[in-house]
Amino acid sequence: MRAVIFDKFGEAPRLAVVPDPVPPPGSVVVAVRATGLCRSDWHGWRGHDPDIALPHVPGHEFAGEIAAVGAGVTGWRAGDRVTTPFVCACGSCPACLAGDQQICHQQQQPGFTHWGSFADYVVVHHAQTNLVRLEPAIGFAGAAALGCRFATSFRAVVAQGRVRAGDWVAVHGCGGVGLSAVMIAAAAGARVVAVDVSPAALDLARSAGAEAVVEAGPDVAATVREATGGGAHVSIDALGSQATLTASVASLRRRGRHVQVGLFPSNQPQPVVPMDLIVAHELEVLGSHGMPAHAYGSMMALVASGRLRPAELITREIALPAAPDALVALDGPGLAGITIIRPHGETLA
Repeated sequence: MRAVIFDKFGEAPRLAVVPDPVPPPGSVVVAVRATGLCRSDWHGWRGHDPDIALPHVPGHEFAGEIAAVGAGVTGWRAGDRVTTPFVCACGSCPACLAGDQQICHQQQQPGFTHWGSFADYVVVHHAQTNLVRLEPAIGFAGAAALGCRFATSFRAVVAQGRVRAGDWVAVHGCGGVGLSAVMIAAAAGARVVAVDVSPAALDLARSAGAEAVVEAGPDVAATVREATGGGAHVSIDALGSQATLTASVASLRRRGRHVQVGLFPSNQPQPVVPMDLIVAHELEVLGSHGMPAHAYGSMMALVASGRLRPAELITREIALPAAPDALVALDGPGLAGITIIRPHGETLA
């Protein structure tokens, strides 16, 4: 198969021909029809993830068709249309047995713990736990965003943030995760304020349902509090920086909830959390790390019904040979919206 591969961290990745994967017992091989280009892939390529062994193939959010089924897998067959969470759980540890596969003790992540989806084929381990069936109405391109950015935002807004109709929700950082959070919160009936440094990203946030947009700057928290009449009920850091974390917490009204979705690279200092505000205003600080496969049903129903439209967040589609340059280009500011890689170059359904 063809795959985008790098031999050293930070050196230019290349398109290469490598052996086709064979599914181990309990696993399947998926023919990748669409895969997202995410800043997490860039962090992996830059060497910010300790789990990656070289040489390596990135890519962790994808959709496609099962190409081969390993021993012991039941209920799935070649040709089934599927996606999977970026956290592939073991299914048997204490967290998994409690239904919390997104924090599995022995989790695997395609594109990090093993070769990923910037390729013609990718392996999904523990298939019975991690595969999600795609309805015909859901296209591969939109489904590719569900594995990481959209599903992560869905759980952050609905389960962790507990957003209700009429709540003010502030979203700090309008990349793929942030735009997904804007769309999901708006669909839940919330009033959304989107914050970003990019006018193009803020335009997309408006189209995704944001009632107000704020250009990030030194007084962003005060601007958000003014726009929301005293502060957001829920504020989401969808980027992962000291500036966005601080602004998110400071944007909240009393007894509000901060949800941390954006990851902080391991090569940077741990952030400082404004505990004075958290104590004085009785704020909640919550983490959100993906969503388990068994919880996809409600989200998929909203996608199939058209209430959620992840495909509308896609602003660029490229073929697999263009993926190495696109990954390197994330050294600079990324393009607004979601970029989808098409390994087989076909028009995506």
